[in-house]
Amino acid sequence: MSEPIRFLYQGQLRELRDVKPTQTILQHLREDLRCTGTKEGCAEGDCGACTVVIGSLEDGELALRAVNACIQFTPTLDGKALFTVEDLAQPDGAPHPVQQALVECHGSQCGFCTPGFAMSLFGMYLKQEGRAPSRCQINDALSGNLCRCTGYRPIIDAARRMVELPPVAFDRAALAERLRTLQRSHGFTYAAHGQHFHVPRTVAELAALRADYPAAVLLAGSTDVGLWVTKHLRELGDVIYLGQVAELKTMHEQDGMLEIGAGVSLQDAYGALAARYPTELTELWQRFASLPIRHAGTLGGNVANGSPIGDSMPWMIALGSQVVLASSAGTRVLALDDFYLGYQKKDLQPGEFVQAVRVPLPQSRPGLRFRTYKLAKRFDQDISAVCAAFAIVLDGETIVDARIAFGGMAATPQRAAQAEAALLGQPWTEAVLTTAMAALGRDYAPLSDARASSSYRMRTAQNLLCRFWLETRLHDPLPAQAVNAFAGA
Repeated sequence: MSEPIRFLYQGQLRELRDVKPTQTILQHLREDLRCTGTKEGCAEGDCGACTVVIGSLEDGELALRAVNACIQFTPTLDGKALFTVEDLAQPDGAPHPVQQALVECHGSQCGFCTPGFAMSLFGMYLKQEGRAPSRCQINDALSGNLCRCTGYRPIIDAARRMVELPPVAFDRAALAERLRTLQRSHGFTYAAHGQHFHVPRTVAELAALRADYPAAVLLAGSTDVGLWVTKHLRELGDVIYLGQVAELKTMHEQDGMLEIGAGVSLQDAYGALAARYPTELTELWQRFASLPIRHAGTLGGNVANGSPIGDSMPWMIALGSQVVLASSAGTRVLALDDFYLGYQKKDLQPGEFVQAVRVPLPQSRPGLRFRTYKLAKRFDQDISAVCAAFAIVLDGETIVDARIAFGGMAATPQRAAQAEAALLGQPWTEAVLTTAMAALGRDYAPLSDARASSSYRMRTAQNLLCRFWLETRLHDPLPAQAVNAFAGA
């Protein structure tokens, strides 16, 4: 039996019974509610003109996250609160400090992108709670917003200015209490226009639904599936949404690994991982898509999608990560590099889904030398031409384990077997490096496309292996800034 979608917007409880299950939040705002402040620029989560803030309960606590409304489906709002640019003005009509700062700092010209910038700044304003943001925090908060007019400097000035203005309170406790009244104790199904949108609450419910509806689309963060609708114009049919399964949103350490549930957001997963691998993963975390995409997308979804140009898989494979697969018949664990069988082909049995990923922790591998590198045309929010990950384990000066993985070099995220063989049992010297670089040329036959040519990919892959040696060699390793200077020479 179909149940309505229930969420809070503009202080009111909304109940929806007849919207299409794949209608986006942006479409609902503009076409149904006639709230046209939120704009459509790209309809694929790249420009940020559609940015909104979603409030939800996570482990009983209120979480507020900026996301792209253009690729989020309306039924995912169930049990949550939606905030748009129309919510920012104060009850007396005075502008919010975010809006006032944009005015004072001349942060808007044509104005089309301004509502999205305002909502990204609003998300940061709530997080900062009056503290002055650093330039890095500002850059990260605005990484998903594009502007063709201002050159960004006035918007960055506004980000600094907004916390200097008289503060506006946000009653988190009251919102959390209202959201608690909307939480369901069981899974539910929303049905309309001949489609079913199933929302399980437990892994057991999810497994049963997967067995009953094997052809249904599994939806996690919608950062890829959303584009199937907005760009490919696909009809998805029935959908099973993982976003309300609390068991999939947990992280814990066990047996030298960090187990990350398939529903943990990319932002939270990378935050936990970068805390354990600060030198190796912090920059990749900052460069992985944009903050709104990381808020919505999940690490488990990234792994399940298995794109050959995905940035998570190479370093996870290099570390020897595992994937936990579940079904109504139970669970099984695979090495992540065994999960990918070919382009868009995974070792998934009927009824199976990704339940979690397991990442080895640094203390479990004494002697580990590990680095990740991303090459793209832009620093922020760009798809990799090449993503590389290198991990070796040294016993004294001898390499006793070597794992090298690349994205963008093959039809799947793939290890470099011949380069690894050239390293095993050898000292970590320049001569061995040269042999491994040559072997790398036999491991891949990369394609040429709009992002890079085959020859560029191969040359840079070999050069990244050289950079890894420069940073991790035993005698006089170069600091990162010196390596960067060397690479640019």
